Amino acid sequence: MNTPPPTGSPHSITREIPPPRSLVPASTETAEIKALIGATVQAAVEVLAGTRPIHQLARRLDTKPLISLQHRAALIRLAAARSSDPLLSHLHRQCHVRAIRICAITPDIYEGSAVVVDELRARAVAVRLERSRTTWRITELMIC
Repeated sequence: MNTPPPTGSPHSITREIPPPRSLVPASTETAEIKALIGATVQAAVEVLAGTRPIHQLARRLDTKPLISLQHRAALIRLAAARSSDPLLSHLHRQCHVRAIRICAITPDIYEGSAVVVDELRARAVAVRLERSRTTWRITELMIC
């Protein structure tokens, strides 16, 4: 005889529960996001060094991080002009992005970190990317 399983038994569940949606991006998207973070961080540190114009980052950076980066670059130039310290002229020079880590917050928002090494020291950079229609925009940029 076929009798239905007793109520409360694991066999009495009739609907199938879908697995949770994964926030881990596909490998191509991961590579794209890491490449975008690496190139943007490299360019941002070059702006601070005075070797790259800020307007080249206008398409990637949102208004707030763009203005903040521009202000910080101006302060560094001002400090270098007022000081006789030769180390200030080497600040942010010959930088290289060493490591990049990303984390998916939602399918359209990622946060990342990078380690940048220049002539004088290593520094950390934190980035937040948000997808706007078809492109990724950096909405937060923190260079320590």
